[in-house]
Amino acid sequence: MSCLPALPVCAHPTQVRRDTTILAESALLIAGADTHADTVHVAAITMTGAAVADRQFPTTRVGYTAAISFLTSLGQVERIGVEGTASYGAGFTRALTAAGISVVEVTRAVKSTRRLKGKSDPLDAYSAARTTLADDGLAIPKDDATSGLRALHIARRSAVKHRTAVINQLKAMLVSAPDSVREKYRGLTTFRLIESIARCRPDALADPWAQSMLVAAKLLAQRVQFLEAQSETLQNQIDALVTEANPGLRSAYGVGPDTAAQLLITAGANSHRLHSEAAFAALCGVAPVPASSGKTTRHRLSRGGDRAANNALHRIALVRLSSHQPTRDYAQRQLLNGHSKMEILRKLKRAIAREIFKLLTRQIEAPEYGDLRPARQAKNITVTAAAHHFGVWPTVISRIERGLQRDDTFAANYRSWLKAA
Repeated sequence: MSCLPALPVCAHPTQVRRDTTILAESALLIAGADTHADTVHVAAITMTGAAVADRQFPTTRVGYTAAISFLTSLGQVERIGVEGTASYGAGFTRALTAAGISVVEVTRAVKSTRRLKGKSDPLDAYSAARTTLADDGLAIPKDDATSGLRALHIARRSAVKHRTAVINQLKAMLVSAPDSVREKYRGLTTFRLIESIARCRPDALADPWAQSMLVAAKLLAQRVQFLEAQSETLQNQIDALVTEANPGLRSAYGVGPDTAAQLLITAGANSHRLHSEAAFAALCGVAPVPASSGKTTRHRLSRGGDRAANNALHRIALVRLSSHQPTRDYAQRQLLNGHSKMEILRKLKRAIAREIFKLLTRQIEAPEYGDLRPARQAKNITVTAAAHHFGVWPTVISRIERGLQRDDTFAANYRSWLKAA
């Protein structure tokens, strides 16, 4: 009996396409990175969550290159989740971005998960990879453009904080100072007190106790002046960077160099991170939170989000409530409608967040004020006369002419009045 040769079995086209898709998906990888000061631990998983491999590398240029080569040797890395992209993982994030690998920021595992599964560098790296695969709680890393601004902002905030502490220490020291010292500096304002003590001569006193007390007070006063000089220098640099980065934001009413810097740092200078105006409001902690009960329907301020950004919006709101007439009219209308001051402040901060979001996501050119002073001087009009006409202090006119204060509506009216004068 002869055996017939086996005929080749042709696969169905649908099956061929399915096998090709599976092979293509198996070549794709999701990676995670657990970052530290000296080491970075990377791990790779498949698109189905199966572990592939992990390894630890030093946090150096050579280590970053080796880590990227290790991951790419395992397959095509579609995306990598990095813990601490703005701290320990900043250098690795820059290296990954330069290599063309998509990077997302993942938060560290909650304590309950670590309590159940344990904690180690490989476990954290795999956890970051699986969080990236699940697309749960991910964020786009902040742009490096705000790194310098953040450094200046932190340095200035530290100088202001220490200045306040030294002033309090100096005033507390004068409380228990000898009568000859205490009576000499009693009743002076803080500015005059610092100036007077910084120029004093302790060796002119005969009492050793009073002399030692005044020496310490003089050193503290000179320290306050040093911190003031540092704060002013840093603020000028911050103002220049903020004005160059976003002139529209800096020109908004009530937005100073410090608040503008904080809002840019929170946003990260890359507008694609802010996918919606509501998300930015939640990020700043000004999204309304329901606080209704029974027949009462109301909302309250959120206690979450970036509290530094929330503080910046709060300061802008306070400035506008004190000197911005449209804002004051709005607050008065809300009071007549029965809303409390806290509710009005909540609504105002939410409206300011809406305005700030537009300024952060669009390039808006700020009008220049440099033509106001030459136009006034050409008409031989004094600052006092202009201030008297508009019913404001002469300091307001001077600050607007020098670009130290922004009020586009007032500047437009001022310019029209100068042309007609």
